[in-house]
Amino acid sequence: MKTLEQIVTQHRDEWAARSLAQQQLEIENNEAVAKLYGLEDEVPSHVPLERVSLTNNSAFRWPNKTPAERDVLFAQSAINDLISYAVGCMFGRYSLDEPGLILANQGDTLTEYLAKVPNPSFTPDADNVIPIVDGDWFEDDIVARCREFLRVAFGEEHFEENLRFVTGSLGVKDLRTYFLKSFYTDHVKRYKKRPIYWLFSSPKGSFNALIYMHRYTPSTVSTVLNEYLREYVGKLEASRQHHERLATSGDTPRARAAAQKEVDRLRKVLLELEEYEHDVLYPLATQQITIDLDDGVKANYPKFGAALKKIPGLEARE
Repeated sequence: MKTLEQIVTQHRDEWAARSLAQQQLEIENNEAVAKLYGLEDEVPSHVPLERVSLTNNSAFRWPNKTPAERDVLFAQSAINDLISYAVGCMFGRYSLDEPGLILANQGDTLTEYLAKVPNPSFTPDADNVIPIVDGDWFEDDIVARCREFLRVAFGEEHFEENLRFVTGSLGVKDLRTYFLKSFYTDHVKRYKKRPIYWLFSSPKGSFNALIYMHRYTPSTVSTVLNEYLREYVGKLEASRQHHERLATSGDTPRARAAAQKEVDRLRKVLLELEEYEHDVLYPLATQQITIDLDDGVKANYPKFGAALKKIPGLEARE
């Protein structure tokens, strides 16, 4: 099996060939029109590659960049597309085993997915909630699921090499950094401020959980609260207590100081999450909010107020 870098390079070369072929067709078309009107010597027929408006024509997308810079940007764009598709597979919107949309109706569940894809090579998330936090606190954490996706889609043999290519193309040190800092911004931009994946996020982003709006049900907020936020708080509290013990019984002054620093950090995070639960998520969960997909993101997203990541401009008038 080819490496992901080889696949992206092949994809880039194929689009380069298509772009050159389209350029030649446009030149020939201009020549034919000029000849028809007797203007061969007066009207230039050449079409710069930068004006060939194909979606993945690097010269058109990045006209002011060098060929080498375009290659880097093409790889970054391809990996962004891949990550977006991977998240779609995590929620069951897409499948590695079947083409097209799989789950795209309101309230769709894993049962509907398995009816369409009985033996999936990559199974979607069961409860439609995928946490995005600062460590491996959950088995269905988005980083763990993305790593699983890469293994299933591109094989185990080149997994580490493929993972390095993904992070290198994204310009991040690891997948977690990308998902915590950039993924949702990229997703909102991709869907022009009408995201199909919604991010529950505490005020400072210490807790995040992604859901797929098409699979949302009135109990989804309760799932985020009980199965993820409260479980996360419990794990952080245990970690705080552990570091408190280290702060008083560490082997060295440096170790004790580091433990105390972590205690102080965790206290701030726990306070943030306590307020998020008490003031925002718990009251929202009790409301059992319903949505209608036909109303669109613009009408539905604001119903969840401060529970979701704020999208500047979403509520602005068209």
